[in-house]
Amino acid sequence: MAPAPPRAAAISALGLRKSYGGRTVLDGVDLRVPEGTVFALLGPDGAGKTTTVRILSTLTAADEGEAQIAGHDLAREPADVREAIGVTGQLPAVDRLLTAEENLLFMADLHHLPRAEGRRRAADLLRRFALGSAASSPAGTFPDGMRRRLDFAMTLVGAPRVLFLDEPTTGLDPLSRRTVWEAVRGLVAEDGVTVFLTTQYPEEADQLADHIAVLDRGRVVAEGGPEELRRRVPGGHIRLQFADTEALDSAAALFGAVVSDPEQLTLQVPSDGGFQILRAVLDVLDDAGLRAEALTVYTPGLDDVFAALTGQPAPRSSSQPSPRPVARQPADSRQESA
Repeated sequence: MAPAPPRAAAISALGLRKSYGGRTVLDGVDLRVPEGTVFALLGPDGAGKTTTVRILSTLTAADEGEAQIAGHDLAREPADVREAIGVTGQLPAVDRLLTAEENLLFMADLHHLPRAEGRRRAADLLRRFALGSAASSPAGTFPDGMRRRLDFAMTLVGAPRVLFLDEPTTGLDPLSRRTVWEAVRGLVAEDGVTVFLTTQYPEEADQLADHIAVLDRGRVVAEGGPEELRRRVPGGHIRLQFADTEALDSAAALFGAVVSDPEQLTLQVPSDGGFQILRAVLDVLDDAGLRAEALTVYTPGLDDVFAALTGQPAPRSSSQPSPRPVARQPADSRQESA
């Protein structure tokens, strides 16, 4: 079966540079975001994430470089770019005196939607962002998380083809964070929207992104899918558990660089998390007539990737989700693993 053709680029940028007062903020950034995907620009504070969004959303001009958004040239067709995009910044831009519904209807008027269409879209967004019970309440009475959700909903009134989210969940409570994540997934899966997300939280990029670029000091220092990035960081291993010390010692003699724990009857074999290494380890054991009682595949998390590439520990969100599950194999599952 022939591979599917590559998706067209919803966002492409080449050589973006920006300086403020002699300080370089972006230093030659290249990006390509396929249509209908979630792209995460991951990096610490001050890496240049917000500047990148401001440039791509026409709010700031780049000193050098070029970009196309939704098929429109950023420099020559800024009005067309603005028609195709939505932008949610780090601070909610809601009118505190208006109710949630009125804020949405106001945005519908700005987009020149017919009254019935505006009301339909407002009702749908109130439902999607769990704001229905607060539809008639002034936005000024909302907690921060609810205001952020309303701001996000307002960005979607115009049905943008490309959505820029600049650290949209910073400081949110767990419920609001999950609501935003589910909304992002729904926009991509149901509406085909392309999402460009900036975040300093590796777990957020891991939860949402198809492709991640790590930005540090104005440069893209690595990019790829979440699994691909994990494999770039050492520390992954396969943990084998045996029934007795005799089997443990026999297995340890088969491999080179291993960590043996006689008390736990476990052996750690270095691995990049790939299937080929796992299969090779199982083949070696099988050829020697040895049987592991259990095995677990450990791969570094994106927080390890973040720290290794930026030299800074990954910040923890206020609602750190459960750790990424590891792949466990029962003792007799060699055939299933192959």
